[in-house]
Amino acid sequence: MKKQIVTAALASMVALSSMTVAGIEEPKVYAATNVQNNQAAVEAKADQLISRAKGLIGKATYSTEVYKKTAPYKFSCATFLNYIFEKEGVDLATYNENYMLKQGTAVSKANLQKGDLVFFDSTPGNSDPANHVGMYIGDNKIIHMADSKQNIVISDLSKAYYRDNYAGARRVLPTLMSASPATKGDKVVASAYSLKNSSQSSSLTNASFVNRVFQNNGVQLGAATVSEQMKKGTYVSRSQLKKGDIVFFNSTKGSTKPTMAAIYAGDHRLVMKTSEGVSSRVIFVDWYDQHYLTARRVLAGN
Repeated sequence: MKKQIVTAALASMVALSSMTVAGIEEPKVYAATNVQNNQAAVEAKADQLISRAKGLIGKATYSTEVYKKTAPYKFSCATFLNYIFEKEGVDLATYNENYMLKQGTAVSKANLQKGDLVFFDSTPGNSDPANHVGMYIGDNKIIHMADSKQNIVISDLSKAYYRDNYAGARRVLPTLMSASPATKGDKVVASAYSLKNSSQSSSLTNASFVNRVFQNNGVQLGAATVSEQMKKGTYVSRSQLKKGDIVFFNSTKGSTKPTMAAIYAGDHRLVMKTSEGVSSRVIFVDWYDQHYLTARRVLAGN
């Protein structure tokens, strides 16, 4: 059930999956409307996710080669979750279950709640920590894209496969949700995501995308290039990144010259403009890990 992914550094210096993406629908704008650490907001969002997932039962087929976001849908276990979260305004920023396993916070099996991501590993002898993922929907059950015979189904965790291959769970709600009232960082992140749906983004370069995002939030960077942007604000370590920080990457390992900037969206996520458009990724991807340069904080009091 493991989704086959091959990442490659493209001309834009962004690692992307080789999986074919067909008929892409634009996701909702990730507006700052949810309450961080508010259980009622978390439960409401989880119910939306579950409803979205259940609505796809019988409408999608299993595929590890094609991620198709329009009917007839094609999903792997991880692209299925990426899709339903994206459509409900929560950005997982990846369709790799091993990267999903690093997001949010760990939660014990005894304390699962609706919306948690639940992972399984039926091949413990290899280096991957998981090869299947589903979403917890309550009553000891998950909804998931199971395989080519079952497609999207609801399964009980007490069954042998799920009991014997259980590999952990992560709580991504409310970690990936915005606070209310929105922080400065939340507003910057929301502006970055809103450009995914905007015709304005087609003419933006990587540097001008960053400028536009901050300009939309009343911050004039006055920096026309990525190199100039890297001189703005104050240094922040990778371990201390906050929403709205600017993260810089080089194109050649060991080089101190930045060639790409990204907006840090919280919980290891990045939003940037590349030749593919405005995209979100997780910083765990090898390319970002290997080409990470530095980060700057330009939001006062962030």
